[in-house]
Amino acid sequence: MTKNANETQSTTQTSTQDETVTLVLGGNGKTGRRVVERLRLQGRPVRVGSRAGEPPFDWNEPATWGPALEGIGRVYVTYFPDLAFPGAAEQVGAFAEAAVTAGVPRLVLLSGRGEEAAEHSETLLKASGADWTVVRASWFNQNFDESFFLDPVRAGVIALPTGDAVEAFVDADDIADVVVAALTDDRHIGRTYELSGPRLMSFTEVAAELSKATGREIVYVPVSDAEFRAELREHGLPEDFAELFALILDGRNAHLVHGVEEVLGRAPRDFADFVREAAATGVWDV
Repeated sequence: MTKNANETQSTTQTSTQDETVTLVLGGNGKTGRRVVERLRLQGRPVRVGSRAGEPPFDWNEPATWGPALEGIGRVYVTYFPDLAFPGAAEQVGAFAEAAVTAGVPRLVLLSGRGEEAAEHSETLLKASGADWTVVRASWFNQNFDESFFLDPVRAGVIALPTGDAVEAFVDADDIADVVVAALTDDRHIGRTYELSGPRLMSFTEVAAELSKATGREIVYVPVSDAEFRAELREHGLPEDFAELFALILDGRNAHLVHGVEEVLGRAPRDFADFVREAAATGVWDV
């Protein structure tokens, strides 16, 4: 009798949990779409928060926030283009307040490791009164096959203002796994997790791994900040992107952290494994 009662209670709890709709902001982005996939595989309903979503969500149009939050029980908060950009913290804080006012109790924020501006966003989100979790990450492995390093890898030359500095690149799949755990397990409420990959790498080492995986020569060329900004202007990109490389240059993130192990109980994915699997898809074929 007790066993049956417990089974009924467990089924009821799972059903209730599965009916809680999660809003994933940036649900088509590198981590967002992975979070959406994982939640749906678990049978949990998801609403993709994007300008093309239904209803649409736009960070720059606060009038879209209320409809996107209607019927939502938790939100994965990602900000585009980056929390380091001017005005980002104020928008994140205003959104968090709107979410709490709408009756949304649970917010999980993707923040920037070592970014003071990102920490300001964290503070304002926490001040909303929501049950929060902060997941801090820095440079993703997937920047090389899904983002702004893709074309340089295909061209065989990665020119960046990073000198010989090192970074502990983290995999977007690891981030998504941590975020899903944070969204669905109350033990992560009020926690801040810092994520990294399993080793520190220079861009010279990155280029060597890419060369090995693709079977062709890919080189890293250090350039000055001025040269890099000129390149950004030439391609119509915001010069503010250059500021993000300061996080690598000054060494603030030049050490490993262990949030992946802490949350998931396993080691993070190595960059070599990422490049081998990405190369097999043909994404870097010329």
